Amino acid sequence: MDDVETPAETTPDAAPPPGRDRFAPLWESPATSGRGRPPRVSRAQVVDAAVAIADSDGLDAVSMRSVARSLDVGAMTLYSHVPGRDELVDAMVDRAYADLELPDHDLAWRPALEQYARGYWDLLRSHPWLLDLNTWRLPLAPHVFDAEEAGFRILLDTGLSATQVLETITIVNNTVAGFARAAVAEDADAQAHGTDYASYWAASSDFWEHLFDPSRYPSMTRLWSVGAFDSTSMPFDLHISGLLDTLQLLIDRAQAEGPAVIPSYEECMAGYDDAVAEELGKLQE
Repeated sequence: MDDVETPAETTPDAAPPPGRDRFAPLWESPATSGRGRPPRVSRAQVVDAAVAIADSDGLDAVSMRSVARSLDVGAMTLYSHVPGRDELVDAMVDRAYADLELPDHDLAWRPALEQYARGYWDLLRSHPWLLDLNTWRLPLAPHVFDAEEAGFRILLDTGLSATQVLETITIVNNTVAGFARAAVAEDADAQAHGTDYASYWAASSDFWEHLFDPSRYPSMTRLWSVGAFDSTSMPFDLHISGLLDTLQLLIDRAQAEGPAVIPSYEECMAGYDDAVAEELGKLQE
C-alpha cells in the first residue's frame, strides 16, 4: 500500500488551488497605462460579452474565442484583461451577482428573507448558467460576498445560533435553486416539444380518468380533492411560504428558550487579527 500514488501524484497537470492572484482582479481596479494605443475593449466589455453568451447559449458556449468573436477582436486581446477562462468565469459570476436585488436593511427578518429569496430567484432566472456552477466554490468576489452578507444580516440577531444562521441561508439558497432548476427544465421541455406546462397537463385527462387508482394513492387523492394541485404556475413561481412558516417557529422557540448571543462587530474586531492568524495557521497545518 505504501507504493500507491496519491491522486495529486498521478495527475501532475492538476491546477493548484486558486490564490490571491486569481481573485485580486475582482477587487482591484484595472491598472491603466498612458503609453501606446488605448485598448480596443475594456475588461468590463469582455465580461459583459461573456455573460451575454452564457445567458443566451449556456456556460459551455463561453470560450476566449467565442467572446473575442462577439467583440470582433482577436482572442489574444482578451488575455490582456483575463489570463484564462477560469478567471473569466469568476468575473462573470461577480458581474451576474451585481444584478441581485438585496433587501432593505430596515425590513423585519421575514419580509427581508422573502425579498432575498425572490432576488436570488430572479438572478437564477436571468442567468440560468449560474446553476451549472459548484455553489460550494463560488469565486471570492465582492458581489458574491455582498449577497452572502445580506443573507446573514437578515437572521443574525433573530435569536438563532451562528450555525443555524448559516444552515438556514443554505437551505433557502438550495430551495430557490431547486425551483430554478425545475423552471429551466420546464423551459427546455416546452421549447423542445412545443407544449407549455398547462397544455401538457390538460392533455393528460385520459390518464386520470382511466388509469389513476385513487385507492392506491389516497394521500395524493386527498390533496387533489382540496385543490392542492390546481396551480398551473408551479414551475415559474417561487413558493417558500411554508419554509418561512417553519423558520418562524424555529425563531420563536429560540426566543422563548433564550436567544443565542453572537458577538457584535466591535467585539469581533477586538480580537480579529489574532483570530485570523490562528485560522490561517490551521489551514497551513
